[in-house]
Amino acid sequence: MKSLGKRSDGARLERMKSSPLWAGDRFRNTHPITPGLRDPTASMPSLSDFLCGGERRVPRGPLPAMSPLETWARPPGSGLRATWLGHSTVLIEIDGLRVLTDPVWGPRASPSRFAGPKRFQPVPVPLRAMPPVDLVLVSHDHYDHLDYPTIRELAKRDVPFVTSLGVGSHLEFWGVQPERIVELDWWESYRLPNSELTVTAAPSQHFSGRGLKDRNATLWSSLVIRSQRQSVFFSGDTGLTTEYRTIRERLGPFDLVMLEVGAFHPAWGDIHLGPENALAAHALLGGGPFLPVHWGTFSLAMHAWDQPAEALLELGPKMNAQLVMPRLGEPIEPSRARAVEPWWRVVDADTEESVPDTPAATTLPKAMSWPID
Repeated sequence: MKSLGKRSDGARLERMKSSPLWAGDRFRNTHPITPGLRDPTASMPSLSDFLCGGERRVPRGPLPAMSPLETWARPPGSGLRATWLGHSTVLIEIDGLRVLTDPVWGPRASPSRFAGPKRFQPVPVPLRAMPPVDLVLVSHDHYDHLDYPTIRELAKRDVPFVTSLGVGSHLEFWGVQPERIVELDWWESYRLPNSELTVTAAPSQHFSGRGLKDRNATLWSSLVIRSQRQSVFFSGDTGLTTEYRTIRERLGPFDLVMLEVGAFHPAWGDIHLGPENALAAHALLGGGPFLPVHWGTFSLAMHAWDQPAEALLELGPKMNAQLVMPRLGEPIEPSRARAVEPWWRVVDADTEESVPDTPAATTLPKAMSWPID
């Protein structure tokens, strides 16, 4: 199955082996991940729990969304604008350049078109309608961050990709020209030609793999995007790690902090943040406008689909966090963002009839098409 990708070999593999994070035959985290460490009383969910357990795993109707195309036609007055397109896909406009993070337009976070977690609804902008992008970032190779049909489409465009060590093998296998692929180890940087924009790979605490036998065969990273005037932190997927303080010291401060907040479970150890640890990470990073990502798109854990947003809304003010929580497709300038309005609540409030909780197999409203190309 081509969507599984391709293992690294040759010169690419030799470079991976020279990384200080390479341990024998795979990459490792700086700190060990211990399942149950966050909550020793939590039990590991079974496959049945994952497929059928939990309450309110999906919204009862389409989430509020808007088309950003008209706004994108005008440059941001502050020089920095972000548009959350779902999960960890964000279009960042930074000093005249467009950077796209973890682009996923496909219908499922899965190697299959017919099984696996399905999107709650399509991306607000069809991929074919996206404006030209100057740089694509891919934090790691999990299906909800590295999407085969999306990469196949983006491979047709003359755009460079920056990603973590080893992930370039998948990109090249799917049609991205090798000269357009840059793979970074932690603390390595790439400067976009003919610009002042740099991207630096930084530590995160997670894992990788697309099949049964390739766990941690590629690296995972957080990413810092910096221009002459602006700086953005993007967590990718990560648990809470003390290295956030080091990231602040070496690469901060940040004009926008994008941290993952969904798809967590107390028995999984620190491989995801969840809202409480995201706020702790935000503080370690030195604060700044906080745009939550990695929620509201796929059901990848047992918690309610809106739990991350509700928890942030409750806990954020107590930690003096400046939350930025736009609707899907709503462009926002962090320095000019309005107070958070819980727009997600209208989904359940406006639905008169209850919809059964069927997280992995939930279908989209019939009126919606699937515009990826």
